[in-house]
Amino acid sequence: MSTEHAHVITPVRTYVAIFAALLVLTGLTYLVALQDFGVMNTPIALAVALVKASLVVIYFMGVRYNTPLTKVVVVAGFFWLLILFGLTLNDYMTRHWMGVPGR
Repeated sequence: MSTEHAHVITPVRTYVAIFAALLVLTGLTYLVALQDFGVMNTPIALAVALVKASLVVIYFMGVRYNTPLTKVVVVAGFFWLLILFGLTLNDYMTRHWMGVPGR
């Protein structure tokens, strides 16, 4: 069983393109924050943040060229993060019916 892996060198042009994409997405985040989309403000901001985080994980953290096990661990981490966001939003969205003592 061979333990050698081909070491992939990512071209600098790729890093520059990802950096430019992150700058554009940051500008998009700013523009979205200036607009009022009603209840969609938070989902839009989270979607842009998810895209930016994915770019960082895939390219800057080197997951793209890593082993399949590493990719599975990364996907599982995002899956658990989504579960935690879902549970947190479920808790937050069901609190309006609860009375606040003292009011």
